[in-house]
Amino acid sequence: MSQPGTTPPPLSGLLVADFTRVLAGPYCTMLLGDLGADVVKVESPAGDDTRYWMPPVTSEGISTYYLSINRNKRSVSLDLGDPADLALARELARRADIFAENFKPGGLVRFGLDYDSVRAGNESVIYASISGFGSAGGARLPGYDLLVQAMSGLMSLTGDAEGPPYRAGVAIFDIVAGLHTAIGILAALAHRTATGEGQHLEASLLASAMSGLVNQASAVVAGGVVPFRMGNAHPSLFPYEPLPTADGELVVAAGNDTQFRKLCEVLKVPHLAADPEFSSNASRTANRTALKVLLVERLRLRTSAEWFGELTAAGVPCGPINTIDKGIAFAAEIGLDPVVTSGQGERAVPVTRHPVTYSRTPPRYDLPPPGLDEHGAEIRDWLARPQED
Repeated sequence: MSQPGTTPPPLSGLLVADFTRVLAGPYCTMLLGDLGADVVKVESPAGDDTRYWMPPVTSEGISTYYLSINRNKRSVSLDLGDPADLALARELARRADIFAENFKPGGLVRFGLDYDSVRAGNESVIYASISGFGSAGGARLPGYDLLVQAMSGLMSLTGDAEGPPYRAGVAIFDIVAGLHTAIGILAALAHRTATGEGQHLEASLLASAMSGLVNQASAVVAGGVVPFRMGNAHPSLFPYEPLPTADGELVVAAGNDTQFRKLCEVLKVPHLAADPEFSSNASRTANRTALKVLLVERLRLRTSAEWFGELTAAGVPCGPINTIDKGIAFAAEIGLDPVVTSGQGERAVPVTRHPVTYSRTPPRYDLPPPGLDEHGAEIRDWLARPQED
């Protein structure tokens, strides 16, 4: 599965029993598959919910949502209410190095696929559970990202200061929880390599939100300050937001005094950098309203593209507000190769690439996102045969 002349992917030889669905879990297991793990995606006869989340769809009518998080997996459809299928699911769990699930807490107990049951036949298993609100007081709450964005406080920070709260344009805490779970699995693998011990990992969208809110959460727990909605403004930095130009807006992110001085030089207002009201970040933040007027007065003289070129050349962080297609095009322009092909031939699918570049162990894109039960026959046959030593 590795490319010629390269080291095999680091997770080659590891089997992932993937009992996850929708987003957080499948994103996590896709990352493991990218790194070489054999991910067996177990689906109900109805299939993963995201198969039916559309539009948008491909020309073949396949959900692009589903395609975005399910490459490098093999699919088998198992009805856990059927004794024969349940036996196969338990056998898969017995053989797995990693068992990933995002059922409601306790939801797999009746199938004998909870951690204690799986561990009884597979002591070294790394069992990763993802939920919305954890397995204690929040166990009964449904784990939808939108709920967590609301209940964590993120929506209270998102939107215009005088407008209603908004959700982020992507299910951000699903993604963060998936990333945290992948990190936890890799840490558990390192521990197992050293000790031979498996363990149970629990991640939740709300715990990931508490971590992912970083400085905003720290303002509360360390400073006793409750953050509030500021539109695109930053509570601790200025200028660090979109500013009007002759033809639109340009995000300007002068995060320190040196960058602000360079900004003023390019805008031909160098005296502002020496003004005590604007010379430090604290003073700029305190006097942001007056400073914004002075900066916008200059920025409106030229287009966003003109300022982007000149400010970037001077070392001032800035950028246009792109649509996603333009964002992908820009990533390609600067050599990040954001789009790759998963699979080959007629089944090849364009996907966004794995986010990390490895000098020795590049990710693989061998398998396109599978059709429902596409690999069912081969997986069932394999699970029915005695396991080789």
